[in-house]
Amino acid sequence: MPLLSRRDVVASAALAAALGVGAPVTLITPAQAQKTPPPATPFRRFAVGTFECTAVYDGIWEKPHDPAFIKNASVDDVKRALRAAGQTDEFVPIPFIPLVVSTGRDLVLFDAGTGGQVQPTAGTLPDNMKEAGLDPGKITKIMISHFHPDHIFGLMEKGSNAALFPNAEIVVSTAEYKFWTDPAVIEKLPEARRPLAKRIQSTFPAWKNVRQVDGETEVAPGIRSIATPGHTPGHIAFHIASGGEQMIYSGDTFYQPALSLRTPHWHGSFDQDGPLAEKSRRALADRIVADKVPVAGYHFPWPGAGVLEKDGSGYALTPAKA
Repeated sequence: MPLLSRRDVVASAALAAALGVGAPVTLITPAQAQKTPPPATPFRRFAVGTFECTAVYDGIWEKPHDPAFIKNASVDDVKRALRAAGQTDEFVPIPFIPLVVSTGRDLVLFDAGTGGQVQPTAGTLPDNMKEAGLDPGKITKIMISHFHPDHIFGLMEKGSNAALFPNAEIVVSTAEYKFWTDPAVIEKLPEARRPLAKRIQSTFPAWKNVRQVDGETEVAPGIRSIATPGHTPGHIAFHIASGGEQMIYSGDTFYQPALSLRTPHWHGSFDQDGPLAEKSRRALADRIVADKVPVAGYHFPWPGAGVLEKDGSGYALTPAKA
């Protein structure tokens, strides 16, 4: 069933209104330009109780189709899924959308963006934060879902690897940290992943502001970690709660929602452990549906948030109003 046809979304009335859930999403057709235009306003605010949340655009990767991208689905399957979700099928659109949450006590950044070091069409997070009135220098905590480049390269300066947020506490999962900082892992990784591990090992162990957490742990007042392994060994999502309202920041649990929600049994090439990633996807999606809470995702269609419904053996995402 096409995701865009969903209108009867069950969610908190206040949050649904804040997110603009149920509004139509612009379809990018093959007749349009290959380069996806950035949002007219590169940030989008909404509230979770007393917390002010701001989704901030960091660019997009227009990923060429690759038969190896989804291990148990063809390129034609992927194109059909993208069309059903109202997205272009000329490429796989993978936007980068960090979330900033002001709790009144902390200014929290969820994932650090690409740092302009992943794709030539990405790296606008610092400028777009400033346009939104958010000073990157005032970030007090950074929640890292996992150590893939598009989530951590914004922590380190290109070339020098200097820490860009030396005064902010960086929260990571213990399992993720141990995996990537183990010197023995380099020889075990595919050749293409080895430079990433080397860069992580030359930076994270030297930083004194990294906090490792396990399981469901309070990482800041109103924010808790949720273990969602599979995409990477220690991937984590986050539960955000304030004033009786809640939201889940899913990171890459649902790495491309048109592909990983409607068909959660598809195993992406970026999932380090496909079966475990699927198990985590289903568990987190079931929790979101059961608790009737909105969800934010790092690679969701702009503005990076929406609500989920169960849809057969999978799930349907209704994106927030852009």
